Formats: sequence, C-alpha cells, structure tokens
Amino acid sequence: MRFYNLLFLPIILVIFSCKPKSKPQLIAVEKPISFHQKMLAEITLLPKLDSVSTKDMVFVEGGSFLMGATSEQARADEYPVHQEKVTSFYIGVTEITNAQFSRFIKATGYTTLAERKIDANHISQLTGMPKEKIDTDPVGLVFTGDPKMWWASKKGADWRHPQGPESTIKGKDNYPVVQVSWYDALAYCHWANKRLPTEEEFEYTARNKGKRIKYFWGNDFSQATKNSNFHQGSFPTNNLKEDHFESLAPVKSFPPNPLGIYDIGGNVWEWTRNSYFEDAYQRKLDFKDPVYEEDDNIHQRKVIRGGSFLCNESYCSGYRVAARMSSSPDTGLEHTGFRCVVDVTE
Repeated sequence: MRFYNLLFLPIILVIFSCKPKSKPQLIAVEKPISFHQKMLAEITLLPKLDSVSTKDMVFVEGGSFLMGATSEQARADEYPVHQEKVTSFYIGVTEITNAQFSRFIKATGYTTLAERKIDANHISQLTGMPKEKIDTDPVGLVFTGDPKMWWASKKGADWRHPQGPESTIKGKDNYPVVQVSWYDALAYCHWANKRLPTEEEFEYTARNKGKRIKYFWGNDFSQATKNSNFHQGSFPTNNLKEDHFESLAPVKSFPPNPLGIYDIGGNVWEWTRNSYFEDAYQRKLDFKDPVYEEDDNIHQRKVIRGGSFLCNESYCSGYRVAARMSSSPDTGLEHTGFRCVVDVTE
C-alpha cells in the first residue's frame, strides 16, 4: 500500500503542477493628491461666466523688450538682463476690487483660503510640524511693523476683514481686494474666463511697452509721491504720508501709466502666473522655458510684482518696474491683490 502511494505521488504532483498559474493580483497604490492638485481640481469645477469681457481692460500690443535690472538698486534675481517677447493681450485697468470680488463670491459660493480651516496635512508637510500641534483655525497675515517678525497670523483676517475681525471693507468697494491667495486669484480668473498675467507681461506693461525706465512714470524719483502709493520716511515706523495715504488707497487714486493702466507700481503687490526662482532669468536663457503654474513643489513660491503701500525707497523699492518678490501661493496678505489679463484671439 505504501508502494502504491509512492507510485502515484509523482503523478499527483505532475497533475497539480500542470494547473495554469494564476496571474498575480496588481494592487493599485494611489499617489496622495497634493494640496496644489486639490486646489486646481476644485477651481476647475467652479462655474464660469457665459462670455469673457474686456470692459475695464486695456489692449497692450505685444513686442520685444529687454527684461531685468534698470537701476543700481537691482537685486540678484533681476539679472541677467535678457531679451523677452510677449504677444498682444488685454490687461485690467486696475487691480480687482472688493466689488468685483464680491460678485465672484456671490456667483460661485467660493470660500477663500483665509476663511477656511487650515489643512493640517499640508502645513505638516510644509513645515515638518506634527499635525496634532497645528492650530487649524482660519488666519490671514497682517503687518506688525516689528523688524523681528514683519507679519503675524491673525484669526479672522480675510478679504472682508483685511486687518482682522475688527476691520471691514464696508464703503470700500473701489479698493483693491487683498488677503487673497494665489489660488483665490486663480479661482476668480477661472470664473471670469481670464488669467493671471505672466511677470513678463507685467513688466512689459509697467515699462510702457518695454521702455528702459526705472519706474512706470519714468526715472525721476522726485515724482514718486504724485504717481504711486508707497511708504515715505523711515520704514516702518515713520510714514510721512506725502502721497496722502498711510495704507491702502482706492484704485485710480493716482494717474495711470502712459498705457492708461492704474497702480501698476505701488498700492498692492500683485500675483502673477509665474513660479519664483531667484535664477529664473538664467534658466530662461539656458532652457528657453519659463516656468508658470504647472508645478507641484510644496515649497514653491509665486512671483508678485508692482510693490505696495509698505514699500520704501531704502527698503525694497518694489514699485520699480524690474523688482521681483515672491510669496507662498496658499497665503493671503493685507498688501497683496491681483489683476487679470485676457489673450487676444484672431
């Protein structure tokens, strides 16, 4: 009997070995969606206006120009000076105002980032701080005037309350909207069938179609207070208010540039489409490929242009046409807004 079993054992093994091998089960591992991807996906689902309007916009004929430093105040990120070319476009006569942004909010129900609970996962990845230690209450950034920490997170600071819950925009429909993040600006542009300007377009516009000038009004700083809202005197404590404004000014409080565009320098910093790299101009020369918003680096900052009411000639002189600064795209500040552009179609 034992022999019988031994005799048939190889046959049994052969039979079992001849069974077709089952295919290994492939388990799909989904890559976690990033904060950037999540925001872009949310924005694409927002409703849009039925058409695009160029009302309150100025046509800017495209052309070539030298982009970059035009003064002894230039910083490293304004070099090398290089040739750029932009195609024709329309650009907003002013920054987007509180009234315009209110219409967008009413039409879409969108909630700005400063009004939302903070995404603990995003902040943890960004800072390395344990999620359980992150305060998720909504905040905006307000200016402190303290050189040790210029900006402080303030609960209740948002586009309706730029300096905090005690502040208001009532009666300020014609002021630039502030406390809006880069993503908030993208959301507005999506709804309006428009987009943010590239920093190339912004500088070309500020230069009055590419002229080699220092400020949008020319080269004479003595004319600054007649043309722009910025900080005069010793920064940040002693504002002489020679321009008649201590902080934010209504749009069109100063003369436009020769193209008819207001506040292209001063009043508020303005979001652009571009990602910020200190060596961006060298990269463009090396790779011929400017980087816009199509990136997913959690530490990536976005270019802001034009300077604000906090800029000072001895501190940042951000109202210079070549000046570049950057900010985190998820952050709203009381001195940062945006304007829109529209591509010219045939």
